[in-house]
Amino acid sequence: MKSETILRWSVRFYIGVFFLYLFTPLIIMGLATFNDSRFPTVSPWKGFTLKWFSALAEDDAMWHALWISVVVAVGVLVVAVPIGICCALFLSTFQGRGKTFLYSLMMSPLLTPGVIVGISTLIFWKGLSVSGGVMLTVIAQTTFIAAYVMLMVLARLQRFDRTLENAALSLGATQWQAFRRILLPYLKPAIISAAGIAFLQSFENYNTTLFVKGYDTTLTVYIASKVRTGLTPAVNALGLVMISITVILAIVYEVKRRREQSIHS
Repeated sequence: MKSETILRWSVRFYIGVFFLYLFTPLIIMGLATFNDSRFPTVSPWKGFTLKWFSALAEDDAMWHALWISVVVAVGVLVVAVPIGICCALFLSTFQGRGKTFLYSLMMSPLLTPGVIVGISTLIFWKGLSVSGGVMLTVIAQTTFIAAYVMLMVLARLQRFDRTLENAALSLGATQWQAFRRILLPYLKPAIISAAGIAFLQSFENYNTTLFVKGYDTTLTVYIASKVRTGLTPAVNALGLVMISITVILAIVYEVKRRREQSIHS
């Protein structure tokens, strides 16, 4: 009994330290937003202020960079998710001798450094007279983000009971009907999760985007440039707004999930 108590409290202590490590930088970042200091810091504390939210509202360049990041992320989402699903479906049904090679080939962009992906994409498309910009950024990011989608969908497919699909086909359903009514609903949680991962991976990407962005600066590249020229707590204000929106959406989702669970139970 004593050893179980020690183990339980050790696990609780570890979890507490983990969350403290995870959230302390976010708390410091949020507090720096309200510090009346030219630099994003909480020490020394120079007084409470809300002026950095006003500075954020007036920073048109940052809002434009945020918009470009959202456009690119949505573009990657639209392109990478179908590609990843198709690759996962192909690998789950292919039984040839080259399956391992094909899997390694599809995974190779994920294992390649982002700098290499960005440079190689730029060189290749420059040869086809395609300059940097939103389209090239979407193409470059899709080459490795599609692999994330493939892995998540493939993991879900490995637990799928193929007899359900075969039964539908034997009862007269077409291949498309079996996919739409049986396989697609089963894959829905993995697809939604993969879409979220794809969006976030695109939104925060820097190494690849830096080489293919052209004149369309994304938020990560804009913030990196501001670090060199002079970063202000307006960036902290934007981060605090984005974190607040994320927390609100998470709470709304959890409340909705619990309500649906209570109704079904």
